[in-house]
Parts: sequence; structure tokens; C-alpha cells
Amino acid sequence: MATYNKRGYKAPKPKEEKEQVEVIEDINIDESQSTTAGVFNTLDETASKTEAFVAKNQNIILGVIGAVTLAVVGYFAYTKFIVEPKEEDAGSQMYLAQQNFTKALDGTKSDSLFKLALNGSEGKFGFVKIADEYSGTDAGNMANYYAGMAYLNLKEFDKAISYLEKFQGKDRFLSILAAGAIGDAYAEKNQLQQALDQYVKASEMEQNDFTTPRFLFKAGKAALALGKKAEALKFFTSIKESYENTPEGQQADTFIGLAQ
Repeated sequence: MATYNKRGYKAPKPKEEKEQVEVIEDINIDESQSTTAGVFNTLDETASKTEAFVAKNQNIILGVIGAVTLAVVGYFAYTKFIVEPKEEDAGSQMYLAQQNFTKALDGTKSDSLFKLALNGSEGKFGFVKIADEYSGTDAGNMANYYAGMAYLNLKEFDKAISYLEKFQGKDRFLSILAAGAIGDAYAEKNQLQQALDQYVKASEMEQNDFTTPRFLFKAGKAALALGKKAEALKFFTSIKESYENTPEGQQADTFIGLAQ
């Protein structure tokens, strides 16, 4: 018997396969709907708790926001209307004191000029008054440095140490010089261990060809005076190896011989 296919006839898909696909699709939809609902429920609960917390603590929250706002406004007002005018006034007061200090370094009537720089002249404050009256300003801070150096030159070493220790330098170079100057004051007071500590501190604050060999050299001499030859040898050797072309480096061999 002959067989034939009707035109356009397609065999139906197996019923079981279709049913399996439909079941799987139904399961996926159910799981997605369940997860989404859970997420929204959680968000609703969190939002409700947040609203309840805000409502309960509304006065406290508003108080905190108000306090922060007042603090910010107060800070800017203080800076604008108190700190800035005070800074300008301090700078004006300090100009003449700086002039006297610079002239004193030239060696002409140095003691009297250092005293004028410290105590004031021609109706202007000196460094001592500026450091006190304008503490908290940049000029007041710099006045501590100048006062310390002036007292060091006048051989009033305790006052020099006191003012130099108050100096909080933003300028790294001046901070190093201040630390080394404290060492000089201690050395003049024959407090050699304190001097040594300061010289080491100054030498380690920044590596450069000026301050590093300078204060390493002073540290080596202080160590020699204390009888700490091994420590002194370390300082002088470091100068020879790393800073041979500096003035201190030119003297290193002599002091290495003393330390050996």
C-alpha cells in the first residue's frame, strides 16, 4: 500500500514535552514573584521603621542639624571677622621688628638691635609682644621663631629654648633650623646629651646638602665631647660618604681620625 504526506502537514510535538516546559515556566514565574514580593515587603518594613525613628527623634535630629549649621557659620564668621584682621594687624606690627632683626644679623650694634626686635620700637610691638598678643596667627607663630633666635644671639639660652619650642613651623626649613638652634642653646648650657638629641633630630628631619651635614657634624662633635666615639664616628663617616663636597665633608677625615 502506498503512503503519502498531506501538503503542509506537521507532526505534533509530544504532549509530555510541552507539559514539562509549561510546568517549568510556571515554577520560574512563581519563584520570581515570591522573591520580588519579599524584597518589597522588606523595603516597606525598613521605610516604616525609619519613618517611626525620625518621627520619634525629630527634635533631636533638628537640634543636631542646627548645631552643625551654627558651628560652620560660626567658624567662617570667626575666620572672616576676627582671624583675618588680627593676622593683618600682626603682620603690620611685625615689619619693624623683622627689620631690626635683619640689621642685627649684619653685626652692627647687634645686641641693641636684637633687643629692639624683641621689645619693640617706634610704637610697634616686638617679637615678644607679638607672640603673646597674636598667638594662634601665622605672624604670632613666626614671632616665636624670631624671638628664640634673638635670645640665642643674646646668650639668654633658656628663653631661646622656650620660644623655639613654641614655634610650629609650616616651613620645613625653618623647623629644621629651630630644632638645631635648640641644640645650640643646650650646647651653650653644657647640656650635651640634650644638644646631641636635638642635632640628631634636626639632621633627620629632611635630607639635603645644607642642614643634614651641618647638624650631623654638630652631633658628631657633641658625641665626641660626651666620650661616645663610636657614635661620633658614625656621624662623621656618614658625612664623608654622602656629603663629601660640603664644608663639613671637607673636615670629615680629621674628625674621623679623632673618633677612631
